[in-house]
Amino acid sequence: MDYNQRGYGDKEIGWGERPGVVVVDFQRGFTDPEFRMGGAEMIDRAVERTVDVIGAARAAGCPVAACVMGYDSQEAMPYWKIAPLREELVIGHASVELDPRIAAAQPDLVVTKSAPSIFFNTPVAQFLVKQRVDTVIVTGCITSGCVRASVVDSFSLGFRTIVAEDCVGDHEEEPHISNLRDVERRYADISNADAVIAEFERLRGRNER
Repeated sequence: MDYNQRGYGDKEIGWGERPGVVVVDFQRGFTDPEFRMGGAEMIDRAVERTVDVIGAARAAGCPVAACVMGYDSQEAMPYWKIAPLREELVIGHASVELDPRIAAAQPDLVVTKSAPSIFFNTPVAQFLVKQRVDTVIVTGCITSGCVRASVVDSFSLGFRTIVAEDCVGDHEEEPHISNLRDVERRYADISNADAVIAEFERLRGRNER
């Protein structure tokens, strides 16, 4: 029997009462072609679509948290197997700067993380709980790495979790597709920017009544 026959992904999680957005690692080291890991077309598309989602969330009065990954020194880093991470992601290096498009969208909270998930050893979960969030919209990069880790942690923390497919990106299409397919079986709903924006606009209309 395959996954579907065994009951994986048998229903949608759906939206709760109050959504929030998390933006994972849209920093220059992953978005700017000046850097070895930057400049991927899929990631650039995801940044642009995430800016649209942030705008809709803020207009609806919903919170947005973003992160970058950085370390005080190379000695402080975990045992990454990715050369550019070891070489570049020291706090103060340009690769750790938030992508200018995301910075201009003005997230409510920006944190520096040291592990794959936006939630690991950061105040992001507490921030969302304080804002009464029950539904987390995940955006960012890399789909098969830090985005997936953030999805799993969001699920583990008890949030309804939705991934906007065109707001996340990877260096290659195959891991992007396969990881989204896999988390959809287990932990999250997969949506897109237009559907997410439409839901934020619905909430905005409800709040303005």
